[in-house]
Amino acid sequence: MRRALTLTAALVGAALLTASCASPGKPVDLATVTTVDRPQPAGVEVNPPTTSGAATQVPPCDPAASLRPGPQPPAGSMPQGSTMRAIQDRGRLIAGVDQNTFLFGFRNPTSNALEGFDIDRVRDVAAAIFGDPNRVQYKVITSAERIDALKRNEVDIVVRTMTATCARWVDINFSAIYYVAGQRLVVDRSSPITGIDQLGGKRVCAAKGSTSLNKLRESPAPPEAVAVDNWSDCLLMLQQGQVAAVSTDDTILAGMVAQDPNIKLVGPKFTEEPYGIGIPKQNEDMVRFVNGVLEKSVTGGSWTASYNRWLAKAGEQAAPPVAKYRD
Repeated sequence: MRRALTLTAALVGAALLTASCASPGKPVDLATVTTVDRPQPAGVEVNPPTTSGAATQVPPCDPAASLRPGPQPPAGSMPQGSTMRAIQDRGRLIAGVDQNTFLFGFRNPTSNALEGFDIDRVRDVAAAIFGDPNRVQYKVITSAERIDALKRNEVDIVVRTMTATCARWVDINFSAIYYVAGQRLVVDRSSPITGIDQLGGKRVCAAKGSTSLNKLRESPAPPEAVAVDNWSDCLLMLQQGQVAAVSTDDTILAGMVAQDPNIKLVGPKFTEEPYGIGIPKQNEDMVRFVNGVLEKSVTGGSWTASYNRWLAKAGEQAAPPVAKYRD
């Protein structure tokens, strides 16, 4: 009996060995591969149409000049009938911000809280209205959504690395300038590119609704602009080799470099980008109030403390812009 079992096992083993040496069958449902390109972030547009940022003719202006601050009421005692009183009665300031720009507006992965230089500006305004910097409802928006969010009164303010321009002044108001950046480039550390003039015909990433896109088009050697919803999408596309460079304000790029040591900042600044806080067009009292808050943040030291915490690593000394007023 044992001999019969042994013989059966040997025959089964031989059959298995023969099967393993035979030619494999034809695969079923072969996938047809037509491209090996990496998937792109949602909403990518190549060479999107030019937008001016305003629906009407743009009059000349000094985009850095805002409305002079008025008397600052004590926190918790906003004047009756004012925009600030409506916010106080609501119980929270609604602020349009970013959550994808490291150093300016980003979500801390440990605490899940929004942090950064822009977020500190929001907290200063909330503290001036309520006496509590935490009385804020953050509304995360993209660069392209900033103007419409203000025009539709979905937010009280937008603090999102927003350059004050004459075109944008047509649709909204701006505070005094709270930071001045300049557009530069970030490339892969192995890239030979050293300036904007070397990017003709190459793909360069920037965010939709940003002034960076228009500046790229104005270059003597225009690149192929790739527009995305968020700056983090640009970083991803650069890391995957889908674009040759990312171009925007130097401080935003510094945040990218801090996240990824395999990329580098190159070239000099080729624009000046004055950041203002966006405010709905009809709320001039809020403009004057916010400008008072910004003045106090400079004289009281909170602007410098915030700069030293977030932006000193970008390599420049803290120097708050001198406020300019048109009245």
